[in-house]
Amino acid sequence: MATFYTARKTIKNLTNGGNVLIVATALALILVNIPFLHDFYNSLWTHEMALQIGEFNLFSHHGHPMSVMAFINDALMAVFFFSVGLEIKREILVGELSSFRKALLPIVAAVGGMIVPVTIFFIIGRGSDYIDGAAIPMATDIAFSLGVLAMLGNRVPISLKIFLTTLAVVDDIGGILVIAIFYSGHISYWMLLMAAGLLAVLAFGGKMGIQSKAFYLGIGAFIWFLFLNAGIHPTIAGVLIAFCVPAIPVYAPKKYIKTIRQNIGYFAHEDDEKLVSRTILNKEQLNWLKEIESASDKVISPLQDMEDSLHPVVNYMIVPIFAFANAGIFFGDMDISALFNGVAPAIIVGLVAGKFLGIFLFSWLCIKLRWASMPANCNWAQLAAVSMLGGIGFTVSLFIANLSFGTGDPYLSQLLNNAKLGILVGSFLAGFLGWLFLHITLPKTPQPDED
Repeated sequence: MATFYTARKTIKNLTNGGNVLIVATALALILVNIPFLHDFYNSLWTHEMALQIGEFNLFSHHGHPMSVMAFINDALMAVFFFSVGLEIKREILVGELSSFRKALLPIVAAVGGMIVPVTIFFIIGRGSDYIDGAAIPMATDIAFSLGVLAMLGNRVPISLKIFLTTLAVVDDIGGILVIAIFYSGHISYWMLLMAAGLLAVLAFGGKMGIQSKAFYLGIGAFIWFLFLNAGIHPTIAGVLIAFCVPAIPVYAPKKYIKTIRQNIGYFAHEDDEKLVSRTILNKEQLNWLKEIESASDKVISPLQDMEDSLHPVVNYMIVPIFAFANAGIFFGDMDISALFNGVAPAIIVGLVAGKFLGIFLFSWLCIKLRWASMPANCNWAQLAAVSMLGGIGFTVSLFIANLSFGTGDPYLSQLLNNAKLGILVGSFLAGFLGWLFLHITLPKTPQPDED
């Protein structure tokens, strides 16, 4: 039951974040294509960032200050992947990935949803100059996809929402591995060794039950800096730091309840006048309430506390800022043929056809072999419709496109612009077709929630 309500809260947070993401994307597309705002929009991302003490600048890469765009893509997105890492660890410990039988269907579906789009991209782009972007259509944007499900309200069974959410989490794991393996540059081994040492300190702190969030975030900032300058993409640091955050609180719920009952009980001996009037607390009252506050902090694990605190920051700030900075596609010098030649159609086919075929066929095989069962209150048509929603790639697809083509070279910049067009069109088509199929196949009445 607790897992069920956690899943519902996560889904609601991500769904609401999807609405902000749509607004940020639309705003970027409008600003970059208004003639007198085009240069202003592009100039926003070239300013330098600094967090400096003496000669040391935390926001620097190989001695050079980071631009605003680099800060968004390398620093803010590291926080995004830190949040993803916390979610993955929770899912493995107590969520949908904690049970092999529950996790198998979305894991198999996600694997299919990564293999097939990448294969299609390779087939279409074989021998081309954009083949490095093969991983672009492998991602599923959880906020956007759940936002589409939200448009259908309570007609969507909660089991389908959980299936899509878990699938997207596994997709994120695949994306993290791809970034770590294929998008790392020249490696500085001494910096990597220092980062490994600090990660060992964090892991030891987690084992020892250190609860201080400042401990993990403070040391984590230096690990991020070392990864950035060691040639390993810094978003990987965010995930590894998250895995070190302890999931076990200081107090068990029973001890917490005993503590708050004991301290609330002290107030029973106070005069009614002291309790009904709003006045400065005396020393004893202050200590009782501090005990309750301290106990409340100790009954929630750092992992759950950080994940819950970061959700609104990531969904309402970091991801929309990333979208606003990276979704600005300039149509002024774009040829309509870009939709039918080059990287854009490879991405569109990968997202729309590849993700659908990969997710649905692998799910069908898993269920037919009796490895897993169909999500509760669902049928094949609905599972096919949700498989189509898996083609909404957007956030992570844009991120991988930047890693593939965002070097500043004019030709690669044009490839990046065309790749963004493919991501936008492919994600829109997958979202619209998924919504349409669900609208047709879902029952017209609200569906019951299952435990």
